[in-house]
Amino acid sequence: MPLLIREFREEDYDAVVHVWRQAGLTLKSSDTLPELRKVIERNPGTFLVAEEEGRVAGAVIGAWDGRRAWIYHLAVLPSAQRQGMGRMLMDELERRLRDLGATKLNLLVERENAGVADFYRTLGYAPHDLLFMTKLL
Repeated sequence: MPLLIREFREEDYDAVVHVWRQAGLTLKSSDTLPELRKVIERNPGTFLVAEEEGRVAGAVIGAWDGRRAWIYHLAVLPSAQRQGMGRMLMDELERRLRDLGATKLNLLVERENAGVADFYRTLGYAPHDLLFMTKLL
């Protein structure tokens, strides 16, 4: 069965959380299904999953604020990594964001996950020296 890149469905949630955890992502309160519904409503068609042999093996979230696009939570099951799945997810998400009008894509890599930086470099992303700040409301 070939790899299928498709839009996230709510019934995928537990499988996507499993992928995120297996890939080593740190889940936060914004990763609950009610919070993700907000992203989906504001950005239809930009939360994608990779389905292989009937199971979710990868996922990525995109968002566009009308000026810049953001990439969140790209993850692939460890057993499926280094087979092109991450690249396929990114290619499809970038295409969809470009179709929406995005001309710049941003993503953040947490220090403990810095090993993925080389992957993003191969896709054309470059580090940008910033001081990232946040505030919980």
